Amino acid sequence: MCGRFVSARKRLELLEEFEIERDRVPEGPDAEPEPDYNVAPTKRVFAVMERSAGDGEPPARELRVVRWGLVPFWAKDASGGGRLINARAETVATKPAFRRAFAKRRCILPADGYYEWQAVEQDAKTRKQPYFIYRKDGGELAFAGIYDLWRDEALPDDHERAWLWTAAIITTQASDDVGQIHDRMPMTIAPRAWADWLDPATSDLARLQATMVPAMAGGLTSYPVSMAVNSVRNNGPELIKPLPDSADEERPPGELF
Repeated sequence: MCGRFVSARKRLELLEEFEIERDRVPEGPDAEPEPDYNVAPTKRVFAVMERSAGDGEPPARELRVVRWGLVPFWAKDASGGGRLINARAETVATKPAFRRAFAKRRCILPADGYYEWQAVEQDAKTRKQPYFIYRKDGGELAFAGIYDLWRDEALPDDHERAWLWTAAIITTQASDDVGQIHDRMPMTIAPRAWADWLDPATSDLARLQATMVPAMAGGLTSYPVSMAVNSVRNNGPELIKPLPDSADEERPPGELF
């Protein structure tokens, strides 16, 4: 699974990198998420999607802020959103909680890397050591995601929180070095496939599945980091600094520190 990740890029960087046509990030001091080195379920994150603005306008690529943890449109309440953070690539097209979103509401969740935990023996005890996993070239990971809109019937139509936007990350079986840390890993979308993946009109299941590739295909590397990441209360670039005894490991790009 993918239970924590890093999202440190600024909105303006994402607007340029993903060639955004409509910026839908709300204005205000608390509207844009701050650089987050410990993104946990129910936190607000950036999402890239393609939507129509209505009035007959064609769909365009948008940047929005969503909550991590999918709440299906048919859910009675939003309390279960913290559980549906991942959707398995093997069943995302058929599982009731995900199939409608996969068919029409696909998105990209930008990430600078993610964390996984590996069981290790130390002093005759077993503990889980966190690892930071990221692209060797320092590039952005475009996680394959799905999103949905949930209507809070307790609020009037014109209320700013009448609609809840939520998303989940699609995962697959891990392989190679990352597989030694955890048996699941995020799926990603290569830039050449962004248009097909985001297009709501794309309905060919085989074509959609072909656009998703394991994150390992982007050339990942990893190293152990501090146990401080285990607490969602901790945040900041120090969380992705390698442990002192992992001096031979590769380092992420300096701008992430």
